Amino acid sequence: MTTALPPAYDELLRRCRETRLLASCMSLLEWDERTYMPPAGAGHRAEQLGQLAGMVHKMGTDPRIGELLEANRTAMRGLEADAPAAVNVREIGRGYDRARKLPQELVEEIARTRALAESAWAAARKASDFAAFRPWLEKIVGLKRREAEIVSDGKGDRYDALLDEYEPGETSAELTRLFAGLRDELVPLVAAIQGAARRPDVALLERDYPVETQESFGRAAAAAIGFDFNAGRLDVTTHPFCDRIGPGDTRITTRFDPRHFNAALFGILHEAGHGLYEQGLPGAHFGAPLGTFVSMGIHESQSRLWENLVGRSRGFWRAFYPKAQAAFPAALGNTPEEAFYFAINDVRPSFIRVEADEATYNLHIIVRFELERALIGGELAPADVPGAWNEKFRKYLGLTPPNDASGCLQDVHWSGGLIGYFPTYTLGNLYASQLFAAARRDLGDLDAAFARGEFGALKEWLAEKIHRHGMRWRAQELVQRVTGEPRSHRALIDHLRARFGPLYGVA
Repeated sequence: MTTALPPAYDELLRRCRETRLLASCMSLLEWDERTYMPPAGAGHRAEQLGQLAGMVHKMGTDPRIGELLEANRTAMRGLEADAPAAVNVREIGRGYDRARKLPQELVEEIARTRALAESAWAAARKASDFAAFRPWLEKIVGLKRREAEIVSDGKGDRYDALLDEYEPGETSAELTRLFAGLRDELVPLVAAIQGAARRPDVALLERDYPVETQESFGRAAAAAIGFDFNAGRLDVTTHPFCDRIGPGDTRITTRFDPRHFNAALFGILHEAGHGLYEQGLPGAHFGAPLGTFVSMGIHESQSRLWENLVGRSRGFWRAFYPKAQAAFPAALGNTPEEAFYFAINDVRPSFIRVEADEATYNLHIIVRFELERALIGGELAPADVPGAWNEKFRKYLGLTPPNDASGCLQDVHWSGGLIGYFPTYTLGNLYASQLFAAARRDLGDLDAAFARGEFGALKEWLAEKIHRHGMRWRAQELVQRVTGEPRSHRALIDHLRARFGPLYGVA
């Protein structure tokens, strides 16, 4: 027996798609701001984005949507909770209820401030001058505190209200518990590796790697794992990101260093992983929850899986190292594959998160998670961020950043108002390891397939298990369904020990 959907359902989806269509215009302007817009255009772009944000908010909070939701909720009672229509109504309602709490003027002010703050951040980062960025951070934090207060109705942990935007249903208390278990195993593992007698020659990654060749090599790698350049493009930016403008238009970015191999290549694989998820979402459901990613933690699981579990694997480099030697003969022509493989899997505490190794990466996230919780909770003033950052960095990574650019100014997130986003990177690492272990069980010897240059089976497995479902289930339930296991840090620790134990000779 099927339940007939009311006309109100079609109208609800139409309005939802119209709102998302306008929001995609904002996405295009934001992509342009981070790639090609001249610096002097920041003020006008801020006004454009503020205007559009207000229009999107007004469309998305129209009282008519509330009426349609009520009519549809009644009709959904005869459907299974994960039926397409039930999922769409549930998630549209969730977004509507949140958006209705926020005044339009606050939404517009956040959008304008983000645009100006990102431009100021880029200049401050280049000059390594926190003082120049401080007024913008103060304004961003003030606006996000106000948002959190409104969304939370003044109850509970305000940070949870911001976290929920990126990871629905998640709480900072649960993340604190989860991250503590991970940290307790990571710290001794990193210490054991640091004390190992075996060390890779990382200098071979700091030779002459022409940017043009890096770009062509990175494009070939992204295409090999399945990124469709007919429906996407690669550009250069200060801080790499991926943005889906709409069906058939997913944009990834990277940054190049002619004297460092890792940054661009692994950045491209990371963003291509995001891109594969976006390209794998059902285009027919664009604008509706079934055509939208479930959470940023799951999104990051896709990027980290392709960047690390695939891109730093032996199998991948069995296929790609001969191509790398041909592309960079002066740098790699006489370098053995094993030496290269060891170098790209170097483990050592470092300053820059996006260039951190797999073992220390999550310690970078814990630093940021603790700082931004304190910022929103009022225990940390924006002016005190550099000192607090350096103190936590010494505590968790044993290093003191030499300047602000290598410290608290390195990430774009806070200038973009993305407070609550950072924890999803570690969630992504946890989910990626669990999903990859499940893929190995289902697909067999993936390393052998990678060595043959075959990545399609894994891509299709992810599309079937993750991408096509959109927001059908919450992240934890989705991972439980796919892997048969609850969320845990166990798979990540097992992966790290399996990869780095033999390389460094540690148990």
